[in-house]
Amino acid sequence: MNNEIDYKNNPLHGVGLESLLTEIVDYYGFKLLFAYLNINCFHSNPSIASSLKFLKKTDWAREKVEGFYLYQFKSLPRASVEQFELPPRDRIVPEGQVPGEPAELSMEDAEQLREKIAKKAAEYASGSGGQRGGRHKDSRDIWAESKRSSTAIAKRDVDPWAHARK
Repeated sequence: MNNEIDYKNNPLHGVGLESLLTEIVDYYGFKLLFAYLNINCFHSNPSIASSLKFLKKTDWAREKVEGFYLYQFKSLPRASVEQFELPPRDRIVPEGQVPGEPAELSMEDAEQLREKIAKKAAEYASGSGGQRGGRHKDSRDIWAESKRSSTAIAKRDVDPWAHARK
């Protein structure tokens, strides 16, 4: 029985990060990559070398770029929920799926995508994003709670660390 998984159908198999980055930068450019991915290495002083250095150090950014490569540049259909939880290099692409032509992207589409994401984030923060218990606590709420609890402790003249010293 063969327990080894075959990743050869994954377009990332055998492709180095530098060649992947060079391909998508040559096709889309740094400006469009920043608009879609919102990764600062594509915005401030962009170059292949500096972006490569950042992406090698930062897993979340590298996975975001690899996902963009798979689903925008190679136009693969979205992965299943189970596969989407894995890093892009570990995903298994079904046998019949082959990479297609790069998606045609524009700055206008990127702006619409950002607006959609901002709207979803605002809904999520306001409590209507499917969260139980309503609004999330922000730093002001947490600070006010800690201030109230520390004031109550001071009023009772209780040592909060007394149980730890026993």
